Amino acid sequence: MERIIAVVVSHNRFTMLADCINAIRFQTRKPDAILVVNNGSADYTSVWLDQQTDIIQIYQENLGSAGGYNKGISWAYEKGFSLIWCMDDDCCPKFDALENIMLYQNADNELLNCAVLNNENKSTFVNKTLHFNAIEEVNDNVIEGVGHPFNGTLIHRSIIEKVGLPQTDFFYWGEEREYFYRIVNKFKIPAKTITHSIVYHPELSHAHKKEWDYQSSWKMYFYLRNRYKVLQSKYSYRFQAFLNYAYFLLAFMKSIVIYQKENKFRKLLFMFWPIKDALFNNFKHTPDSVIKKMSTQYNKPITKIVFSPLKKIILSLFVPQYTESTKAALMEL
Repeated sequence: MERIIAVVVSHNRFTMLADCINAIRFQTRKPDAILVVNNGSADYTSVWLDQQTDIIQIYQENLGSAGGYNKGISWAYEKGFSLIWCMDDDCCPKFDALENIMLYQNADNELLNCAVLNNENKSTFVNKTLHFNAIEEVNDNVIEGVGHPFNGTLIHRSIIEKVGLPQTDFFYWGEEREYFYRIVNKFKIPAKTITHSIVYHPELSHAHKKEWDYQSSWKMYFYLRNRYKVLQSKYSYRFQAFLNYAYFLLAFMKSIVIYQKENKFRKLLFMFWPIKDALFNNFKHTPDSVIKKMSTQYNKPITKIVFSPLKKIILSLFVPQYTESTKAALMEL
């Protein structure tokens, strides 16, 4: 018999996590185990988890949602679970969500997903789901080709054997879409959303349209950097991914000009850093290192921000590098 484990990734959202776990506990089809990856929570999360007798807890430093899902899925796979039901700690599955999604688990080569609805009105889709805005508009129990990991995503272990794990270096934003596109596009595994298997989720906030601080909004760095790698997984050809990334960046610049009220030019300058890291595949940064650079580098006068990198480029092109051979030649004079 196939064993099912629910995997929840959490960071400093104790109240939401408790609601999520209780919703999992009272499913009409209960999972065989519940695993919480505690991503370095500093609130009451760790204390509460230590008191629970029916939860497996993995505590690790905060590696972001990417590192959390990588760890949770990897652990469940190594322990021999057949099916892994993944969700964020701000998800709240309806009481029959697991039972209903399991009705369609008749093949090990399909990626199944719950329908993700707004937790306020319990009707509208949180994510764009084909051309549908609300669950009442859908007449079928299945929407083909659609999935929104990791919000009630059911993954069979055979998919992990073929595709591997979510990439840890994303840290925040995009690892779920990259994983989805890798599964569906590269390995040609069908995806389905089961409309009467429902999880409730807070409405997504379009942060790039709200006022953000170029010195502290570290999520913007990952949002801009990770997009290119997501598109590389989505499209078969690198040039196609690059064109779509360029289009995305132009749209983001437009949103700065239209929606941002303060420091528009500095925010436009900030974009070049994550873009450069995306193009050169630099995925070494963490929120701490991003915040450190944002609060120092982008606090300088505009002229220094603009001309210092330009000066380095000119010097590298026209001024010979000072090497050991140069030093030896100068000493002979």
